[in-house]
Amino acid sequence: MNRRSFLTAAAAGLVTQAADPLTSPARASASLALKSDPFTLGVASGDPSTGGFVLWTRLALDPLGGDGRGGMPARDVDVDWQIATDERFRSVVRTGTATARAGAAHSVHVEVDGLEAGREYFYRFRSQGRLSPAGRTRTTPAVERPLRFAVAACAHYEHGYYTAYRRLAEDEPELVVFLGDYMYEYGPSGYTALAGRVRTHTPGKCETLADYRLRHAQYKSDPDLQHAHATAPWLVAFDDHEVENNWAGPVSSTGAPGFARRRADAFRAYYENMPLRRASLQGAVLRVNRRVSWGPLARFHLLDTRQFRDDQACLDGVRAGCDDRLSAKRTLLGSGQWSWLESGLRGSDAHWNLLGQQIMVTQRDYKVGPGREVNLDSWDGYAPERTRLLGSLAATSNPVVLTGDAHMHHLADLKTDFDDPDAPVVAKELIASSIASDGDGYRDKAWIAEAVAENPHISFIDQRRGYLVGRLTRDELSVDYRTLDYISRRGARARTAHRVTIPSSAQARA
Repeated sequence: MNRRSFLTAAAAGLVTQAADPLTSPARASASLALKSDPFTLGVASGDPSTGGFVLWTRLALDPLGGDGRGGMPARDVDVDWQIATDERFRSVVRTGTATARAGAAHSVHVEVDGLEAGREYFYRFRSQGRLSPAGRTRTTPAVERPLRFAVAACAHYEHGYYTAYRRLAEDEPELVVFLGDYMYEYGPSGYTALAGRVRTHTPGKCETLADYRLRHAQYKSDPDLQHAHATAPWLVAFDDHEVENNWAGPVSSTGAPGFARRRADAFRAYYENMPLRRASLQGAVLRVNRRVSWGPLARFHLLDTRQFRDDQACLDGVRAGCDDRLSAKRTLLGSGQWSWLESGLRGSDAHWNLLGQQIMVTQRDYKVGPGREVNLDSWDGYAPERTRLLGSLAATSNPVVLTGDAHMHHLADLKTDFDDPDAPVVAKELIASSIASDGDGYRDKAWIAEAVAENPHISFIDQRRGYLVGRLTRDELSVDYRTLDYISRRGARARTAHRVTIPSSAQARA
């Protein structure tokens, strides 16, 4: 059984398991207490290291139970877990038991260490006689080894089916980097795509812990998303819609009262539904800025561009003539995160440094002709900090910026001066389109030509849904911009709309 057929079969529950303590009939019959399958939200792994990773699941008998608790009893439940080196679990290397606590929506976060570096593992859970689907994950290598990874963002449930997640899984990445807007907080039809509403959100706008838990459960119930999670470990970071559209630090974009409580509830629900380490949730703060290394080849630096920023200048939006955006007093990352980022970039001995973050870094003029209009929610709204960022990247080995949010594929040159055609290029920015947000998408060649002419440092744009697949070696990073022609119905194929190869600085000089 090859990897792809295993994952397809595992997702459908068709993989036969070898006899072991987890599936012992005697053990199962002795503890059958739940009335149905509690593993309706699938399994996931994340934040890999040379010795381990995080394993995740959340028990839910009724994912869309109205109280956000997934129809589970108001008691803690033991969950056994198991890791093997083969897909049939004949060679089990680690087992244990975790507690799915009622107060944490019966989520489980198992932090595994002490495994062999740079190899593939398979995992599963058992509780109350029920066995979960199997997932595949891996540890990071200790030595230099090529990497195949995917980049994705923005998956509005109402706007389309998650075929892009299915196709991403079929491309068999070893790592998935997800850069925000995993779920959306709007009520039904609160944000309507051009293609209309394909599916319907749970009732109401997310405002309470129960609301966020219920919405996450709805998204996690999707079989294509579950399949993508079961394929590889994920590195996840939130953007705005996991809380509220365009929120900024302590400021609600709608001015709604009680935002501090709402944000804390959103963070808690996000942690409960993601393969994050326990240290990520620190009271009302959810830390997602962190680093993960792929041996000496690459280091991923993940940023948080929401939690520590000043409010957007000039009342937000796409605007012209906003002088406040040029103020050096305004911050996007916050002083603590800046110190963390710059020390990490300076101290990195990785050959490639990939900065994973949520919002467009490159200058983007939305006005055709004289004058300039920029998105004040992006780095354009915090221009002096962008200059600081580019200076730090210029002193870093082979920097590449990975970005979400835009709902369109972009390829851009990050330059010391975007208005000077001869200014040095500091790094490439690879911007992934959305998994589902804004519906089917399209390819308006005239509009694209105008946008590229207005922004000559941007060389490629595609408005269709999709994701990125990167293949990284010491010599080069090759990236495929994958697109789907439609998501308003199931079954679309993924195609490579564009391919770019970025040579390492050493290779470029050779």
